[in-house]
Amino acid sequence: MTALPAKTRVKAERFTAYDMSRWSGKAGVGCMVALLMGCAGMGSENPSFDVSVSEAREALREMEAEPGELERPVLVLAGLFDPGVASWNLARQLRNLTGDERIVSVAFPLAWNFDACRDRAIAAVEDAFPSEDARWTTEVDVVGISMGGLVARYAAMEPADQDEPARRLRIARLFTIGTPHQGAALAAAPTLDPRQRAMRKDSDFLKELNDRYEDIGYQLYPYVRLGDRMVGVENAAPPGEVPWWVPARFLQPDHLTASVDPRIVADIARRLRGESPFTTEPREPLP
Repeated sequence: MTALPAKTRVKAERFTAYDMSRWSGKAGVGCMVALLMGCAGMGSENPSFDVSVSEAREALREMEAEPGELERPVLVLAGLFDPGVASWNLARQLRNLTGDERIVSVAFPLAWNFDACRDRAIAAVEDAFPSEDARWTTEVDVVGISMGGLVARYAAMEPADQDEPARRLRIARLFTIGTPHQGAALAAAPTLDPRQRAMRKDSDFLKELNDRYEDIGYQLYPYVRLGDRMVGVENAAPPGEVPWWVPARFLQPDHLTASVDPRIVADIARRLRGESPFTTEPREPLP
């Protein structure tokens, strides 16, 4: 359910994760955002994600100065209302941080249900990195922004309603940012969009995903920013798990700009580069 503000379209080539984090908008708009989106947890500290914004920015600068090659291709999947701006920007950032062009972003306008989203994601991987295996795509790491994390999980599952075997997304690692693994708080609002209805806490879609979670066969790394009231921080990891969380940013909408949070981007980039991440186990409980 992620869509970046229209301002991100301006001079998009110059935007980086740590550039975007400086944006706050006009004071009046910022105050309204703070009231609507919440600033809960701004003073909280997470010992299992022990990095400040300034330290993360410095880490990003160091990675850009010395790019590290990827172990495998990366697929970046957009959120519900993102026409491709957030996913494109994050993919471009990861290319700069790794020096590797094998990074593809996918958005889902006009893909009106999760079946269509799944097919689009798989087709994008197949087009960029063709596989000779009729059952699986080429193995990829995936970064899912909000709804994109659910698309990845669904695309990796064996379809239960098809007579003929269908190609599935072969995932090595899945990184999710503000993904409603247990439903999105705002998905309960009236809508004609089947994807939004599927992200309600009591949906059959989420029940199927989570009932089959133990058999996924890949690693899942969930991230969230405190104050995310669109999804709900407690929903940002599969049942029985806790997401790696970072404190909210003052005057920033905590869901809509989570994919450009320098702490989250730096941690994902370090993992993609095969370097020691900032996040550690066991994960700190939500405050």
